[in-house]
Amino acid sequence: MRGLIIALLAILATKVGAESTGILKNAINEVNANVVFMRHALAPGFGDPDNFSLSDCTTQRNLDEEGKRQARLIGKAIRESNIQFADALSSEWCRCKETTELLGLEQWSTFSGLNSFFQDYADKGDTLRKLKLKLNNIQDGVTLMITHQVVITATTGVAVGSGELVAYNSVTQLKKVFKLD
Repeated sequence: MRGLIIALLAILATKVGAESTGILKNAINEVNANVVFMRHALAPGFGDPDNFSLSDCTTQRNLDEEGKRQARLIGKAIRESNIQFADALSSEWCRCKETTELLGLEQWSTFSGLNSFFQDYADKGDTLRKLKLKLNNIQDGVTLMITHQVVITATTGVAVGSGELVAYNSVTQLKKVFKLD
């Protein structure tokens, strides 16, 4: 009996893993996405402290242990999907950079066109102009962009929770919200 239970749990775990790997591919294919936006993993709180400094992570709202676990799980699902992103970009905020690191991507870089303008630490107009230029110049493949809820909402029109993703076609503006954790 114990062996049967273990076998059933193994089958269920394999099925769940297989389903999560298909979610990313299906979302990209559904809208012919050239971008996948991801909101940084869970960083409890609201906004950033008054003494915020872009160059000092101790002055920012950061990932907690649950957020770190969430980012690792999402990274595992991305790797298991076998999707190869043409580029991976992160906001310069520490919570986005840490999320990106924990995803386990081989190469990525920061991009100020993904920075948060929620509390005016970055200029909204300047940020969105940079992002629009980047979106208009995506060549081949799919670009992963780790950013903030305000940037995703301003660009796609949808609000997402921590760790949620949006497959987005920057030409047709079709989008699909999904989760991998």
